[in-house]
Amino acid sequence: MVCNEYFFMRAQILISKEKTKKMEEKEKTNECKQKENNALLLTSIYQNVQTALQSFDNILPSVKCDALASEIAKQESEYSIISEECEMIAKSDDIDIKDNNMFEKIRLWSSIKMSTISDKSTTHIAEMLLIGTFIGVLTCIKDQGDHAAADEEILNLLSKLQKLEENNIESLKTYL
Repeated sequence: MVCNEYFFMRAQILISKEKTKKMEEKEKTNECKQKENNALLLTSIYQNVQTALQSFDNILPSVKCDALASEIAKQESEYSIISEECEMIAKSDDIDIKDNNMFEKIRLWSSIKMSTISDKSTTHIAEMLLIGTFIGVLTCIKDQGDHAAADEEILNLLSKLQKLEENNIESLKTYL
């Protein structure tokens, strides 16, 4: 009888260890998924910001209105702060954020240059900036839904970016 009890207890211990091992594996898998989700969202935020910064650099030489140039410089500074925050979070969480690929950069540059060849008016430039900013807001809204389970710090940064872009829309409307 003692022998059967020993084997029964031993079997329970082995089963318990197996369950613990499976739970640990599941936790590791969830941690990996969470890190991947965080990396995707942080990369999206970073690329959104880098697109805005590149747009400013590409469009600024065509701006003739000092007030609009000043507004662009202010917005560029605010986007730069968010870019730095992305980089700091990425470094602290060991996330490799990726910049926009070369094709996207060339496409953006050529689109801006083609659009400003024929019309360098303040209204047209403000309209181009507004369209880009609207796309940025839409990206933020989409990212909120796609990455709702991301870390709070990254979600707060996304919210900060969206608010910045919404404020920029209001500021740019005055140049239409």
